[in-house]
Amino acid sequence: MLAVAGHRLPRLGTDVLAAFCAAASLGCLVLLWVRTGDGRAVSWVGGWGPPGGAPARGAQSVGIVLVADRLGLGLALLAAALVLAVVAYAWRYFEEPVGGHAGVFPALLLLFHAGMCGFALTGDLFDAFVFFELMGACAYALTGYRIEDPRPLHGALTFGIVNSLAAYASLLGIGLLYARTGQLGLAQLGQALDTRPPDLLVVCAFVLVLAGPLVKAAAAPFHFWLPDAHAVAPSPVCMLLSGVMVELGVYGVARIYWVVFAGPGGIPHPAFRSVLLVLGTLTALLGAVMCWQQRHLKRLLAFSTVGHVGLFLVGVALLDPAALAGTAVYVASHAGAKAALFGLCGLLLDRYGSVDEHGLHGRARELVLPGLLFAVGGFALAGLPPFGTGLGKALGEEAAGRQLPFLLPALYVLVSAVTGGAVLRAALRVFAGAGPAPVDRPGEPETSGEGEEPEVRGPGRRLPVPLVAVPAVLLLCSLLVGCVPAVGARLAEAARLFTDRAGYLAAAYQAPPAPAAPVPPAGWTAAGVLLGLLSAALATGLALLAVHPLHRGLGAALNRRLVLPLRRLHSGLLGDYVTWLVVGLAGLLVAFAAQR
Repeated sequence: MLAVAGHRLPRLGTDVLAAFCAAASLGCLVLLWVRTGDGRAVSWVGGWGPPGGAPARGAQSVGIVLVADRLGLGLALLAAALVLAVVAYAWRYFEEPVGGHAGVFPALLLLFHAGMCGFALTGDLFDAFVFFELMGACAYALTGYRIEDPRPLHGALTFGIVNSLAAYASLLGIGLLYARTGQLGLAQLGQALDTRPPDLLVVCAFVLVLAGPLVKAAAAPFHFWLPDAHAVAPSPVCMLLSGVMVELGVYGVARIYWVVFAGPGGIPHPAFRSVLLVLGTLTALLGAVMCWQQRHLKRLLAFSTVGHVGLFLVGVALLDPAALAGTAVYVASHAGAKAALFGLCGLLLDRYGSVDEHGLHGRARELVLPGLLFAVGGFALAGLPPFGTGLGKALGEEAAGRQLPFLLPALYVLVSAVTGGAVLRAALRVFAGAGPAPVDRPGEPETSGEGEEPEVRGPGRRLPVPLVAVPAVLLLCSLLVGCVPAVGARLAEAARLFTDRAGYLAAAYQAPPAPAAPVPPAGWTAAGVLLGLLSAALATGLALLAVHPLHRGLGAALNRRLVLPLRRLHSGLLGDYVTWLVVGLAGLLVAFAAQR
């Protein structure tokens, strides 16, 4: 309706219609959440269910099944809530829509929402691929929405080509599995693989199928597209890309492994755990290091997303309901904090035509409330209690400490402190004018963030209310995730249900459910609070040290030896990124095959 009739409606009409549709979708998902209780809702699309209500085990399934458990449904709810927030934030955001079609932008947002919800709720592997590609196509178009500027088009093309190549790899993996089993449903694939001895074809199919989710999740070395796309995408789009889309990639990795490949005919738990732990650790460290080095605020937040995705992958790799519960809480709260920070970057872009930390030094002193919100977002990323990010981090640290004491909890603290500290440093410089004016480092590749095209015309006008109100509400929601015990308890139940593979297979086959495992704890502990305070204190210390005059000479040697080579890897060249995609997939294949 918006795409076809949007140019005939006044701008207010398209905004109201988009907000109504987003709110209606959110309401439907809330009703579905209530209906599922502590179990799963299963639906065969179009009535093409199995004969007699339940397929014989091993028989080919023709219909497409939707299986909504609490974790997938929670991600769909998160996507719906963020889409509604973005629609509210973008109320009259673009003064002159491209081509005069006011309905195109909200229509793309709603299609993006459809892809995200479908991917979270489907129980069919090929259907998951279709929804994932719908999500991707809308994301590419939204990234390059401002077609009059070549930079968004370049970022959208890089985003689209790299992700499309990964999608081709996933489709090839799905074809291999279908040729081997004759099945496409997740549960049917898992049951079919359980009856066969594991072989190298299954390993190849596993790596190929995971190509799409890992690239969407921006796991290293598949992450190169993400900072380039975030730097040029409209701020409302960045709120969705970092707030929920990359997290859906992590969800895809977890869902596909647990249901399809976690049985005796798939990938052994130790192999999956060790490979994904290494991948998650490298992603977290690389994201933190690159985040600290950025002056372009959108790229800074993009690399912080890479760092936190690494922590989410670590939580999935532990194969523990408690760790997954912590990751779910972390994701829910991180979405609000990160979307709020990108929204505040949009405010700076609107006001000053720049998102450059150096160029904005002291210029935003007049924006007191946005400055406070930006600092609050930094503390949220650092895991300060009682934010939900702090609770998710605490639960993840506790579960990780049981498997790798000291090392993995230290990783959580370090990555949270560095990413939160980078945001606090930017807040001190931009909104308080702290420290001397930063100087450029000659000979180093940097993206400045100066000379950006304002996304809302008319600088100097009164500050638009949605550009402040929506980030404030999102940060409040991020806080409530950690303050309301029921949220953590429900997500812990969802994590327990998610890791119950036998229960998922039984639900898809409409068989009696298996006995339930105990629900992992999801409350604050003294150790979790102390580690959260520690990471927040480290973030504050790093931010204060960064704006101090003595900071300029402290990290010169480290910058030359470690950071500069990492910067040069992020060349912006599409050929380099495609090469890293191939290298990453080959590395995963060798790693999994070596542990067969």
